[in-house]
Formats: sequence, structure tokens, C-alpha cells
Amino acid sequence: MGIKQQQHVVQQPVRGNLWKKRKLSDEKNTNKDVAFSIQSLEVQLTAAVANKTTLNPLADLLDIARNIAEASLLSKALYALYRVFVVIISAGMLHGALSDDTAKAVRTWLNERLQGYTQLLVGLLKDDEPTLKTSSLNILMSLQKHLSTSVSKTSGTGPQWHNAHFKQVVDGLLACPPSSRSKSRDKKRKAETPAENGMVDAEIRDLFIEKWLSENDDVRWFFLRESAGILTTFDKKLNPDIPANLLSFLERLATFPTEASELNSWWVEELGAKPPKPKAAGEDEDEEAELDGPTHSAADDGEDDWRKFFEDEAPVQEQKKAHVRLHKLTTHQSLHSLGAHRAMFTRTWLSLLPYLSVGSEESKRALATRALNVMHRGVMPHLTRAILVMDWVGSCVDYGGSVGLLSLNALFILMKEYNLDYPSFYTRLYTFLDRDVLHLKHRARFFRMTELFLSSTHLPVTLLASFVKRLARLSLSAPPAAIVMIIPFTYNLLKKHPSLMAMIHREVLIVELDPFNNSEPNPTKTQAIDSSLWELYTHRQHYHSAVSTLAKIFSEAFTKPNYALEDFLDHTYSTLFDTEVKRRIKKEPALAMETTHQSWFRDSEQGDRVEDLWSFA
Repeated sequence: MGIKQQQHVVQQPVRGNLWKKRKLSDEKNTNKDVAFSIQSLEVQLTAAVANKTTLNPLADLLDIARNIAEASLLSKALYALYRVFVVIISAGMLHGALSDDTAKAVRTWLNERLQGYTQLLVGLLKDDEPTLKTSSLNILMSLQKHLSTSVSKTSGTGPQWHNAHFKQVVDGLLACPPSSRSKSRDKKRKAETPAENGMVDAEIRDLFIEKWLSENDDVRWFFLRESAGILTTFDKKLNPDIPANLLSFLERLATFPTEASELNSWWVEELGAKPPKPKAAGEDEDEEAELDGPTHSAADDGEDDWRKFFEDEAPVQEQKKAHVRLHKLTTHQSLHSLGAHRAMFTRTWLSLLPYLSVGSEESKRALATRALNVMHRGVMPHLTRAILVMDWVGSCVDYGGSVGLLSLNALFILMKEYNLDYPSFYTRLYTFLDRDVLHLKHRARFFRMTELFLSSTHLPVTLLASFVKRLARLSLSAPPAAIVMIIPFTYNLLKKHPSLMAMIHREVLIVELDPFNNSEPNPTKTQAIDSSLWELYTHRQHYHSAVSTLAKIFSEAFTKPNYALEDFLDHTYSTLFDTEVKRRIKKEPALAMETTHQSWFRDSEQGDRVEDLWSFA
């Protein structure tokens, strides 16, 4: 009985292994059958296109692709469908003139299958398998080229862009529909947070930017156009992450044409052909039509066109010459017009900015910070009129902190380079001078920007005195790392504006008699110019040697050159401590008593004193 039990125990794992092997063998055979079916259907469809016979197997191949869970098999099905559709497109079965109703029905059916295939590819952009994601994007963009080429050859109206297909691609990149490759992944996806589920995949985003958006002028122009259109129609409840996704593309757009000669890279080669010369204002013009969208001039319909708003007026010296209006250009002409690219870029950003101020406080701050980080160098130089972003940038000042500083930087660029009139700029900057600014992590950024803002020699001395005095007052409760920023900053300002020197030459006042009004929000009414910088004088007795040494600079002649402020901005408690520890001591400090060579612990007459102290017997 014991032997039989032992044999039974030994045999049971063998049965399990056999079952597993049989299951794996069945799965392997099934995969072979599916792979064979994919290959067979592709051969049938290729022959059917050549022989002009039925294309019904196309629906079977598409169904197989939709129901496959294995990544390798799905990849084979996707590429098989891609090759079949390329053959269909090249044969002119999706575009061109139609002979009868039967041909029209066939084309409608093929377009529905193509749309289903595109939806499958768009969903796979959020798949868990990296190979499927990148393959899907490559196929989608390759289909865009084939479809646009086919439209261009058969439309008879010149080079065209297939709008319907590209709109699905852009919608997939921004809305990020989930991949439904398997039920298990669907369950996993439902457990994900909405922030993870709706955000664009980083790998797909970077691939699209590097390979198409930054390289091809036509892709960039149409991407901006479709994105702006999606922003005006998307459902904020179903797709709340579309603005954030679009911002992730725009903030990484490192290339944008600055001259017309730079418009020379095209994904659809036909669009690179030189368009006919646009008609000047006041001349008759025949507008070109474009397939799959209202891309002809809106003036033909008697409607106002959004591009009119973004056009710069003709310079005075050119008003007598013929001036071409952007809203009169066809799509092909717009692609070769630098002004049209700038107008599209402007429209997209102005459509996006209001959505960055919607949502939770944390979300608004994060999105505003990302946009403001690229505003002055990557956005404003390419806008048709940079002051169009003034309202949004001005509203960001109210956030305070690092967001407020970045918005002030953008406002300063608008004032300096684009003639923006913003009288309350320095009043708003003065409000940032509170106790927190010297304790937060963006302290170094604040001093960098403030040095730039106060660099003009045309600023009134009363305003400058308020900034200097307010910083000196705040230094009384500031950490040493902040004080070593304030002192060089003040020294540089005093050298640049000699009118402020009276503040250090004036006798130290009693605190109660100091005329400076610390609670006055207007920097021109604080009476700081009548006060003194006694706060900086007190730092000569600071406990930290770096601070006390720097503070002595105000009692010496102002013959030293300006401090390089960057050398002081990155100091912290840690760096100051390390500097003190590693500082080389040139002269040994004096002792209060002379040392002797006699040992206190051992005396020849009294013996070992330590041993005596520890003797308890």
C-alpha cells in the first residue's frame, strides 16, 4: 500500500508536465495555423487586386488582427495588412474617378476597412509591447505618405495632403485611446489611474517629434492645424489630458523655420513642388480645392477666416506694393509661406494656453511652469504678435513662487523686445520680496532674474532703493547661504547706481526712527532712499565667517570690480560647511596657556591618576 502511494505521488507531476507540454504544443500549432492564415490571405488579396476580383478576404484578415493577443502574430498581421493596403492605394482603388455605382460601393467598403485598420493602429500606440507601439506609428505615417501621393496624382488639383487619415493619427497621439489587445490588459488598464491612462506614451511622443514633427515642414504645419481643431471640440470629461499631451509635443519642438529658405523638408514629396505665385490683394484669384477638408480660401464662402487675425499689417513702405494676405493662400501655398507657418503656430498656442489654467491648483501650476519655461525662447520669437500671450502670462503672476517668477521673466521679455506697456511690473516684482523667497528652492532663480530686471540705468533711484532696503531687511532673518547672495547683489547695484551710495554713508539709525516703510506695497513710496543699510552693517559680527568677511566690503573703497553673482547663487548650508571644513589654516590659533611635556595621567611620584580614580575598593 505504501509502495503504491509512493508511485502515485511520483506519477502525478509527470501527468501535469505532460498536460503542460500538450497545451504548449496545441498553442504552438494554433499559432502556426494563424500565421499560415495571415500569409495565405495576404497572397489572395495581392492576387485579387491584380486580377480585379473580390477583396472580401480583407475583412477576414482585419478580424484576425483585431482578435490576436500574441504580439509577434499581431505584428505579422499588421504588416500584412499594411502591404495589402499599399497595393490597393497604389492601384488607385481609393481615389480617382468612379465609373459606376458598383465601383463607388467598393470604394466605400475599402475606406471603411482602412478606417478600421487605422483605428486598430491608433489604439496600439498605448500598447504594453514597445515593438507594437513603434511599428504602429511607423505604419500610420507611411500610410499617410502613400495616401497623400495617391490623392495628389488622381485629384487633378495639384499636391494634396490626406486630411482624414492624419486627423485620426493626431487624435490618437493627443487623446490616447486604450489598446484592446487582450481582456487581461483591459482589466489592468482599468486599475490604472486616469493620469497614467490618458497621457501620451513617452516613447511614441519622442519618436514622432524626432522623426517627423521636427524634420518635416508639412507634418508640423498639419499637426498644428489639427491640434488646434481638436482643442475646440474635445470632451473635457472624457479626454481631460489632451491639453497636457499637446503641451508635451510643443515644448519639445526644438526646430521652427525663421526664414522662407528653411522650408525645404517634406514628408510628402509632391508638396515640396513650388506652388503657383499667390495673387496680390485686389487681384482676381482662382482658389485651389483640397480633398477631405475645407482647405480652400474662406473668402470664397463669404466667411471670415481665422488667419486674418494673425496677419501682420503691411509695413508703411510696402503699402503701395501688392500685399498678399495669408487667408487668401491655398494650402499648398501656405506650406511654402513662412507667415502661414507662424500664423498656424500662433493659433495653436493661443488655443492651448487657456486650457493650461483649468483643473486643480497643482495641475495648473505644473502646466504653467512647463509652458513658461519655453515661452521666452521657443514660443514668443515665432508668434505673429508676441503680445497676444500677454493676458495669459500676466495672469500667471498671481500664482506666486517659481511660476510667478517665470511669468515676470516672460513679461520682461515682452516689455524689452516687443514694446509691451506694463506699468505695474516692478510693483508686482516687489511683492515677491518676502521672507519665503530667501528660504525656498527657487531663491537662486529669483536673484538671477532680479539682477536682469534691475540692470537698466534708467530706473528711478527711489525704486532701486526700495529693492535694496527690502533685501537688507530680509537678510536679518535669512540663512547664511541667502545672505552671501544679498551682499554681492547689493554691491553690484550700488556700483551701477551711484545715487544709492548715500544709503551706506548715512549714519546708522535707530530702528524705531528708520523712515523706511516696510509695509508699503508701492516701491516708489517706501522712503527707502532716506534710510540706510544698517542691516548689512550688523552682518560684520555674523557668526559665519563668510558672511562677516563679505559684509566688510561696504566699509572699504568701491574699487573692486562687480561680483560674478553666479559664484554665490548655488550656496547652501552644506556647501558653506564643506568650505569651512576644507579651508586651509595658514596660521595656527594662539592658545590661552602654555603646554608642558608632563603628563597629567602619569606621575612618577603619585603613580597613575586615572587608575586611582577608577579604584573603588
